[in-house]
Amino acid sequence: MGLRVEKTSIDGLLIFQPDRYADHRGYFSETYNADSLRQHGVTTDFVQDNQSLSLKAGTVRGLHFQTPPFDQVKLVRALSGAIWDVAVDLRRSSPTYGQHFGLELTAKEGLQLYIPSGFAHGFCTLTDNTEVLYKVSAPYSKEHEGGIIWNDPDLSIPWPIAPESAILSEKDLVLPSLLSITTYFE
Repeated sequence: MGLRVEKTSIDGLLIFQPDRYADHRGYFSETYNADSLRQHGVTTDFVQDNQSLSLKAGTVRGLHFQTPPFDQVKLVRALSGAIWDVAVDLRRSSPTYGQHFGLELTAKEGLQLYIPSGFAHGFCTLTDNTEVLYKVSAPYSKEHEGGIIWNDPDLSIPWPIAPESAILSEKDLVLPSLLSITTYFE
């Protein structure tokens, strides 16, 4: 797997760019290879793949996380369409606690965002019929799920959608603010 890795402004968050080999038929890309990731210091054992389809641009999913011992590392990519992907640092001892990092992920470019444990994650679709795939290091656990309201003013995330136009689930509409959640990640 040919892979370029870029560090972000928040420790542990990484951007992966797998090589693509194109010809007249389209392209081929090896999107995941555990040995190649180990060469870049990533030793995560992924145990589950999650895939979502959002029918309309402006769909917001998140900001979600799972608490220990079911906390999750994620590897996120767009299979079709495009998203504004966001990770928020929830590690209390981190110098970037409460800060976010956002990145546009498109099926066309093939970038992936590696999100370590201790982050809330969410995204907003930029196109209709957007499919997102993310690998996770722990299975879903309803008893350990948590979240932060997507448009928390204390986070100042520059979402590409006005709050009144965002399409959210009932659950995501009532998530708490960052300041009102328990600290789960030290």
